[in-house]
Amino acid sequence: MGFKVLAQSLATAMVAALLVPGAAGAEPLLVGGYTGGGGQGIAVYDFDARTGHIAARPQQVMPASNPSWLTLSADKHHLYAVNENSDGQPDPVGRASAYRVDPRSGRLAFLNRIGSLGAEPTHASLSRDGRFLFIANYSVSADPGGTLAVAPVLADGRLAPVAQIKTHRASMVDADRQASPHVHSVVSSPDGRFVFAQDLGADRIQIYRYDAAHPEHPLSALPGQPFLALPPGSGPRHMVFAPGGRQAYVTLEMAGAVAVLDHADGHLTLRKVIPLTPPGFAGKVGAAALHLSPDGRFLAVTDRGTDNVLVSFAIDPADGSLRQVDRHAVDGVQPREFTFSPDGRFVLVGNQGSNAIVVFRRDPQTGVVGERVQTVPFSQPSALLFLR
Repeated sequence: MGFKVLAQSLATAMVAALLVPGAAGAEPLLVGGYTGGGGQGIAVYDFDARTGHIAARPQQVMPASNPSWLTLSADKHHLYAVNENSDGQPDPVGRASAYRVDPRSGRLAFLNRIGSLGAEPTHASLSRDGRFLFIANYSVSADPGGTLAVAPVLADGRLAPVAQIKTHRASMVDADRQASPHVHSVVSSPDGRFVFAQDLGADRIQIYRYDAAHPEHPLSALPGQPFLALPPGSGPRHMVFAPGGRQAYVTLEMAGAVAVLDHADGHLTLRKVIPLTPPGFAGKVGAAALHLSPDGRFLAVTDRGTDNVLVSFAIDPADGSLRQVDRHAVDGVQPREFTFSPDGRFVLVGNQGSNAIVVFRRDPQTGVVGERVQTVPFSQPSALLFLR
């Protein structure tokens, strides 16, 4: 075989290897979004972990209506999506869907779908033992208002009908956005003993004890502190725990800020509120997603207001306090969600308003975001999830 032919064969083999699911350097990336503008469901892409590039075409698109949030089981064998449906759509009922996941390629097989017993579910998470799916029914309208729904997970990964519903009292601070409860996310404590529901309409984090021994009602209000009140009109959205679980961070959507909380045995204390905008900023704000870096050393948060930025903070390992290290434009509009590559060398931002996923380089040592690597068209992305 001549040198030129050999070189061409090797190049072809290398390209093919990058496109083979599970090949060295290929990471399965699951993307969900809203389907009213042309999206079809959950897309499974190959992501090249060496170059930071997403494959031009997905290896699979699983049809689904508005799969706006994705949740993986601990063993990565099952995926759960909320179907954020509302009136005026072909399927107006809020739902949650279960899928089996090929652990090598990320390809999905549909298992079943249940009603969420609420409108516009925006978030879901699994109990730490994997026995229940906690669903946040946001509900844009005041009637019926937002609720927390609890659905049992069967042994084969399918979902059973909702077993428990929890509702809260609205703060009424903002007449347009807080006339009723709007549960935006539900997160378990690291030890799994407590569950926290962030309610944008109530300006509260509702706190529950979790007890799987009572499958008909596994959640009960925490005695002594059933909720943590946050600043009036701030609108809590999403929560993550710091490594070790002694602190938690919550995006305050309506205030355009991140709250630092202290946590002990289910009890929360508000320590500090940090604005995501610089002093004197007069534009619109809209704090959205927040995630820890893969090494747990940094917290990143998006602001969907007129700024459209990703703000990065270093986490003090001693007390969990935050120090801003970077503020980077997302090169798009309405960065609803984002994710880090498994090695932390890239960050992928889902710009819902500009219908694209943007990949940036990132320095894992400093937390600073660098140059843009790629822009991939995707209709209204709202969930990005790596299989590992």
